[in-house]
Amino acid sequence: MPEYLNMWKNYANFSGRTDVRGFWMACLFNIIAFLAILLVAVIIRPFIVFIFVYALAVIIPELSITVRRLRDSGRAWYNIFWPLLPGLGSIILIVMLCRKSKAAGV
Repeated sequence: MPEYLNMWKNYANFSGRTDVRGFWMACLFNIIAFLAILLVAVIIRPFIVFIFVYALAVIIPELSITVRRLRDSGRAWYNIFWPLLPGLGSIILIVMLCRKSKAAGV
């Protein structure tokens, strides 16, 4: 949970680094939060708008944590565009995000 809160505290911080665990735990809690909102929206129909609000609110924090994770693994920020490549693009980005952290000077 602290990783998820850290994602929101640094929501527009594209500099710095994020380790593997911090990134994937933030993603996990993000999915859990989305599913919880989805469950409430299914039960209470007027809450369906909250799905869209949450999806829009999480775009910048997810981009920033992904850029920080790429930087921590020794990759450049523009690798975030791999999912635009149909087919293997998303898999390539996931593999990059799973790589070990590099030393700060490398």
